[in-house]
Amino acid sequence: MNTLDTKHIRNFSIIAHIDHGKSTLADRMLEVTGTIEARKMKDQVLDSMELERERGITIKMQPVRMEHKYNGEDYILNLIDTPGHIDFSYEVSRALKAVEGSILLVDCTQGVQAQTLTTLQMARDSGLVIIPVLSKIDSPLARIDEVKMELALLLDIDPDTILEASGKTGQGVIEILNEIINRIPPPTVILNETSGRALVFDFKYDNHRGVIVYVRVIEGTFDKGESLIFAVSDEKFISLEVGTFSPEETPRAQIAGGEIGYIVTGIKKPGIASVGDTITYAKKPLEALPGYMNPRPVVWASVYPESADDFPELKAALSKLRLSDSSFSYEEETSGSLGRGFRCGFLGMLHLEIVTERLSREFDLDLVVTMPSIIYKVILKNGKEETIYSPHLFPDDGNALKIFEPWVDVKIIVPVKYVSVLMPFLYEHEATVNMTENFGDNRSSVSMEMPLRELMRDFFDELKSLTSGYGSISYEIGEYREADVVRLDILVADEVMPAFTRVVSRRRVEEDARNQVEKLQKVIPRQQFAFKIQGKALGRILASEGVSAFMKDVTQHMYGGDITRKMKLREKQKKGKKRMAGMGKVNIPHDVFLKMMRNKSE
Repeated sequence: MNTLDTKHIRNFSIIAHIDHGKSTLADRMLEVTGTIEARKMKDQVLDSMELERERGITIKMQPVRMEHKYNGEDYILNLIDTPGHIDFSYEVSRALKAVEGSILLVDCTQGVQAQTLTTLQMARDSGLVIIPVLSKIDSPLARIDEVKMELALLLDIDPDTILEASGKTGQGVIEILNEIINRIPPPTVILNETSGRALVFDFKYDNHRGVIVYVRVIEGTFDKGESLIFAVSDEKFISLEVGTFSPEETPRAQIAGGEIGYIVTGIKKPGIASVGDTITYAKKPLEALPGYMNPRPVVWASVYPESADDFPELKAALSKLRLSDSSFSYEEETSGSLGRGFRCGFLGMLHLEIVTERLSREFDLDLVVTMPSIIYKVILKNGKEETIYSPHLFPDDGNALKIFEPWVDVKIIVPVKYVSVLMPFLYEHEATVNMTENFGDNRSSVSMEMPLRELMRDFFDELKSLTSGYGSISYEIGEYREADVVRLDILVADEVMPAFTRVVSRRRVEEDARNQVEKLQKVIPRQQFAFKIQGKALGRILASEGVSAFMKDVTQHMYGGDITRKMKLREKQKKGKKRMAGMGKVNIPHDVFLKMMRNKSE
């Protein structure tokens, strides 16, 4: 076996915490290398999704090919821009499998964050070359020397090897490109003239061309019109087009070993393409490459169409979205009050919000989304074991013998002065602190364990508020442990609303019932009749609030005359309201469900 000459190719990614300037640095790289003409340049060009540009975050990874001249020679630099939010760590893990090196970008106004440590460990486990870079050095709040020492201690390197850059001004960008060529090794590729293998690290769906897979070619070459096969799913197809990213898809005659590109498959069936699969020749197939980490749903929520007539549209929308986002799952379910819908699994709360927002925007659907929940394992008194995905299916108090819930291993990094106020907050969220150690000059790293349920209960927002925005967090799913939790039902006009049902800690059930009832009372619109909102758990009503009816002055058309005429009309209206309260059904608009799904009141 010979090794293909790929000395002028460099494959790399950028890893960093959210909002540390990855997308802005990528913009400057595209500008400096002339990949995009200045007149076509816009901010966050790799964040092609409207939602990404609106929120200022990267959701979907995006590859791009750049050409850069160094010491008189032309080099091809393949960059994969990756998300920084903890929910999308699966996307980052895919990108790291397709490259040889990574830029570790750290905002020198904030320093190393908890998520940075998690991603750095993933990169090290993949054997990647790490190039540390300080971003935002032009900021008046920059702490260059202090953060350099933090990074040097973390990586055990000389502080002078850490690069400095500003994505805003472009300072230091050419030096970074040069160092990528110097420090990151070229891809090692096996030359194979009779077959080939390419690793699928992402894919998307096109209505006209079917599934388009993003690949890193490991060995051999791939041309247009070849008969290929997915090694794992065993599905054959003809490559309709091959090419690279500039950053838009650019067709080429072939893509060869060491390159990052795309293959248009023409497949329009869901479930065929999967991340971590291997594409090889149909006539001379090779073994599949080692697969990727499978994404495990962490948060579950049920999604229903507001109108039962939209169920087929929702089913089609989820199927299409699944083709472009392999990290969420769904299956059909039926609810007595909400009708037919789907139980969906997500990577986290932000992922849930992004997917439901995309369903509303891209497919014009009005949705009802239930309270997010996690998976519980329940042993009933009759000895039967059940796995509970939806809170409204959780057994009543007294029917369960034992309940088990997932815990998470959490790492928080905060300035030292916030540690004392952090501890009571962690106790409130049932966390067990394992270790606290100084990190850098003025920060502490706190390692702990806590129930995943508590992590979803305002934890991120409250941590940011408590630490004035300086606290950062990363977590990994751990083992299942016994839990002391109960089901909390919310009743509207004496009817249980499954969308508002949640599983809460027994010691907080009264407080949670009161909070949920008061919150719903604020956001639910008044009706033509008065009704009650109640929180029920442990077999009794724990909280109750009334919502008054719309009042109309039925005597406004009358003037003069005896007061008894007005009294008769008012008595008639009163009887009508009472009859309506007995027969009427409360109409809850779509936005009420969304406001209740979000933890904070609006």
